[in-house]
Parts: sequence; structure tokens; C-alpha cells
Amino acid sequence: MLKKFEVKNFKNFKENIIIDFGNIGGYQFSTDCITDNTITKMLIYGRNATGKTNLGEAIMDIGSNLSYPRLGRFNENFFINADSNDNYSEFKYTFMFDDKEVIYKYSKFSNVELRDEELIIDERKIFYCNFSEDKYNFDNLSYISAESVVLDRYLDSIKENETSEDLIERALPFMRWLISNSALTTNSVLLKLDDYVRRMSMLTVGSMVMYRPKRMYDNFFEVLNDDSNQLKEFEEFLNIMGVECRLVLKKLPDGQNELYFKHKKLIPFYENASSGTLALLNLYRRFFIGKTASMMYLDEFDAFYHFEMAENLLKYFKMKFPNCQIILTSHNTNLLSNRLLRPDCLFILSRTGELTSLSNATQRELREGHNLEKMYISGEFEKYE
Repeated sequence: MLKKFEVKNFKNFKENIIIDFGNIGGYQFSTDCITDNTITKMLIYGRNATGKTNLGEAIMDIGSNLSYPRLGRFNENFFINADSNDNYSEFKYTFMFDDKEVIYKYSKFSNVELRDEELIIDERKIFYCNFSEDKYNFDNLSYISAESVVLDRYLDSIKENETSEDLIERALPFMRWLISNSALTTNSVLLKLDDYVRRMSMLTVGSMVMYRPKRMYDNFFEVLNDDSNQLKEFEEFLNIMGVECRLVLKKLPDGQNELYFKHKKLIPFYENASSGTLALLNLYRRFFIGKTASMMYLDEFDAFYHFEMAENLLKYFKMKFPNCQIILTSHNTNLLSNRLLRPDCLFILSRTGELTSLSNATQRELREGHNLEKMYISGEFEKYE
């Protein structure tokens, strides 16, 4: 699991911002938000333009290093904080896999240009690459049974990239190259790290519903057609969320599948579903089909939902994905409740780029009976906004 994340000088976060998933209190309620002494269900509350979306993009940035750059997500001119004198952003991830602490940190000049990269396992530096100064240290690769890799091949590829005008990346991340070119054992922490990162996913609900053409759902309808249980489970999911309906799937003359609300006359699903129902469909097809996500960052997750549906969805996530780390962002103060979460899992993101849990945002000893929403509205946590 991800135990701690830090980022500095990225977009609106000029100073270092930290999410410490291991910083938990001794609360005896809402224990389903904690797994192995790690926060797995977190809600970030913040005013508009505090950087909730940017924070999610920062957490997901590691995917560009271990797989391939996510083109089109960032304007390179606005990757670095606009008020900073430094020309690079810094990222640091601390993971725990089988009681081994894995720290992976790097800095970047842009979303596709690495400045340096470092891997530390159990306080032992495994490798360090400084691409801007052409300095490399691979002295402890034997600690992860990767001493047999042909480092000259990697260093040659770096030189080739520097002279090529066609490549997007000037510096190929060594971590990605190492995982792809080493005969790692099946219990390798690097493979576990790679698997975790590949299953990280972010969804900004508010921007992905209204402008999505119907053809984008064709693959999802194919999945429902191939497995009748999937259709039944999707129908049950909608009903649990408060959308009372029955669904049926029909094959059209052109071979495409069409989803309908089942009535005396069939009603096409896509053309008639509400924005909230389409938002639920997006969530379902992204996170409930295929591999279970390791980390979900759901930005504006309740943008189209009635407050009761938002509560139902949060409860469902806790039940369905007990071991998945889920970060939700919202403006809905109704979710600031000990019935759903707890003070060490509820955070405020300030306009100055600071993240503070409610348990650390007051001198009071917060207890299960406290009305956190009322305290927030009355200004109890105002200085942390």
C-alpha cells in the first residue's frame, strides 16, 4: 500500500504537501476506513480552486515513470509552480509491501522530462540517476537480485535519446527499464510496486459525463452482453444507489448492443438516463469491471448526486473495496460525518496548499458524538481552509 505521498513545486503546490496514510488516531468507530494501520478511505474537502484535481494528478504522476507518459494531460508550460524560482517538481512515494519499505522519489522539469530518480528499500539506496548531471549509481542492485542487468544497454539508450528529435522522453526512467529488462522473482517488491501503480486510477466525475459520446460505452455494453451476471450486478448497483430500475440488453441489426430501461416499452438507457445515472455508469465501468484498483482518486465524486446517493456510494465503496485506497474529493458538507468516516480520514485542503485532517484542525478531542458538519459550518476549522 501507499503509506505516504509528498509533492513540491507542482502546479499550485509551491511548498511541500504531504498525505500521510499511516497517521491514524485511536478512534474505535468507522474502523472500515482503516486497513493494516493505513487509511484506505479518505475524503478531501476544500473550496473551489484549492487544487483538489491537481493533487490527484500529482499522485497519479508515478504512472508516467513506470509505464509511459500520459500525453495531453498537462500543458508542459504549467507543470511547475508559476511563482517558483526552481524549474522542477519533486515527487516522493513511500510504499509498504510485505513489511518492506519502498521509497521511490524523482524530480521532473516537465511531465515528460526527468531530472533525477532514486529507489530506496529498507533505508538502502538501490540506485540513483541524475540525468541532468549525467551521474549514476547502481551499486546496490544485488539487493533486489538485479545485478545481472546489462547497464551499458541502458546508458547507451540514454545517450541515443539525447540526440534523437523524435522521442518524447529525453531520459528513460531507470525504474521502468529495470522492471522490463530484469529476471525478477515473482515475490519481488518491484513487481508488486509495478502492479500497484498499474492499478492506480483517477476519475474527475464532473468533467467526464456530459461530453462523452455514446460510442464510448459500446465496450461496456459488450461486457454486459458477454456475461449476464454483469448486467444483473450493474442493475443491482444502480438500485442500491437509489436508481430504481430494471435493465435489458438488446442486439441491434448492425450487431451493436443497446442497453434499455425495461418497461412495457423499452427506453434507451443512454439517451434517457439522468446525468447522475450516467455518472454512476462511468464509475461502474471504470472500477467494477476487470482488475480491482489499488488506488482510486475520485475527484468531484458526487458532482451529480443527491446527498443520500453520495452517502450510499461511499458506504458501497467501503463494503466492496475494503483493501483499496480510495480518495474522494467533495464540496458536500453532509459527508463530514463520523457515521461515514472519522476525523483522521477527513481532510481540508486550504487555499495555501496545506492538507490537514480534522483531528489535527482543532484543539478539541473529537469524539464519535460530535457533529463534524455543524462544527465546520460554524467555523471550527476555518483557519485551515
